[in-house]
Amino acid sequence: QVQLVEFGGGTVQAGGSLRLSCTASGRTLVNYAMAWFRQAPGKEREFVADISRSGGRTNYSDAVRSRFTISKDNAKNTAYLQLSSLKPEDTAVYYCAATLFAPKGEGVAAYDNWGQGTQVTVSS
Repeated sequence: QVQLVEFGGGTVQAGGSLRLSCTASGRTLVNYAMAWFRQAPGKEREFVADISRSGGRTNYSDAVRSRFTISKDNAKNTAYLQLSSLKPEDTAVYYCAATLFAPKGEGVAAYDNWGQGTQVTVSS
């Protein structure tokens, strides 16, 4: 198992930016695919972006494509999510997730290691 801790959440005005970090311990992230999900109050946890273990392939949800960027620094054992052009509807708790080699399916069930989440609040 790999332990994940997210950093970087906070409150920002609409149009602003944040960078979330997800630092791993216990295992190296070299062999782990990573993803970011988010959960707004009263809603289900939803996929935001994922990245292959090498960092060579990324995917984004339609809601964040062209505004968010996922990246992975295996040397620092850290994954990142750069959030730009933020909107009030981006307000949620953001979770990073990891799974060995590649996701087993789609969505939340495809990942078996999770961080505790970090709150992002976007004010209008």
